[in-house]
Amino acid sequence: MPLRLFLTSGDLMADRRFEFARDLQLKGDLAAAADLLEQAIELAPNFTSAWFTLGEIRQQLGERDKAIEAFRKARDLDPGDQHGAGLRLMRLGDTQVAEMPKAYVQALFDQYAPRFEHALINDLGYRAPSLIFKAVLAARVAAKKPAFFKRTIDLGCGTGLAAAAFAKQVDHFIGIDLSPGMIKEARATGLYAELEVADMIEGLRTKSDASANLVVAADAFVYLSDLAPVLTEARRVLVSGGVLAFTLETHDGDGIVLGEGLRYAHSAEYVRSAIAKAGLKLLTLEPASPRNENNEPVRGLVVVAEKT
Repeated sequence: MPLRLFLTSGDLMADRRFEFARDLQLKGDLAAAADLLEQAIELAPNFTSAWFTLGEIRQQLGERDKAIEAFRKARDLDPGDQHGAGLRLMRLGDTQVAEMPKAYVQALFDQYAPRFEHALINDLGYRAPSLIFKAVLAARVAAKKPAFFKRTIDLGCGTGLAAAAFAKQVDHFIGIDLSPGMIKEARATGLYAELEVADMIEGLRTKSDASANLVVAADAFVYLSDLAPVLTEARRVLVSGGVLAFTLETHDGDGIVLGEGLRYAHSAEYVRSAIAKAGLKLLTLEPASPRNENNEPVRGLVVVAEKT
C-alpha cells in the first residue's frame, strides 16, 4: 500500500510524539500509542493526522464511540478529508454510505503512483485490464462485430495498464485520472494521445456527444458509490454501438456497501438496474475477481454494455 499521508502539526514536539506513536501502533502497543497521540494533540489541538490515527487506534481497541469522536475531529479539521476520516465513519455506521472525498482519492494515488504497478501486479495479482479485454473481445465476437476502436476513453487510467491491454485494438487513447502522479506515470508509457487530470465524471463531461467508441474503467468504479452519473455520461459520449466495459467489487446483499478495504462493492442486481436506467444494453455481467487481498481473490464482476 502507499506511504501513509502525514500532515504536520507545525509543532516539532507534537510531530515527534506522533512518529513515536505510529511506531508503537505498528508494534501493537496500542494503549501507549494512544497516550502519545493524546499528548501530541494537547500540544497541537488541530493536528489532523494525530486525530485520524487516534481514531484508528480507538477502533482497533474496540472503543467505537471514542473512535467516532476522533474521526469526526479529523474530518472537521480538514474539510477536504485527505485522510478519509469520513469513510471510517461510514464503516463504523456513524454516517450513511456516500461518495468518497476527492481529496482523499487524489492523495492516496499520488503517494501510490511510483510503486503502483509493482504492488498491483506482484503483490495483489491485479487482473482487471485483462478481464475487461477478454470480455470485450468475447462480446464483439458474439455480436459479429470488429474489436477495433477508433477512440477510447480510459477512466481512472492509473499508470496505463488498461491501455497496454488494448494497445493493438485502439487508435486513439484518452486517459483520465484524478491523480497528477498517476498521469505522470501514464504519460511515460507513450500509450495515450491525450491525458487529463480530472475526476472521472468531470472528465467525461468535457467530451463531446458520440465522440468515443469504447469507454473502459479497470478497478476504478470501486471508488464511486452511485454509478448513475458516470454511466449516464459514458452513454452520452459513446457513439451508437459503442461499448462500455468495467470491473467492480461485489457482495451478496443489496445495493452498495463500503468494504473493509475502503472501496465500494455493488450488488449484481444494483448494476443491472443502473445499466438499464442509464439506457445501455447489458451484454456481459459475470463474476470475476479483479485482484487479491490478504492472499484471497476479491469478489468482483466484469461488465460490458452497449449503446444501442
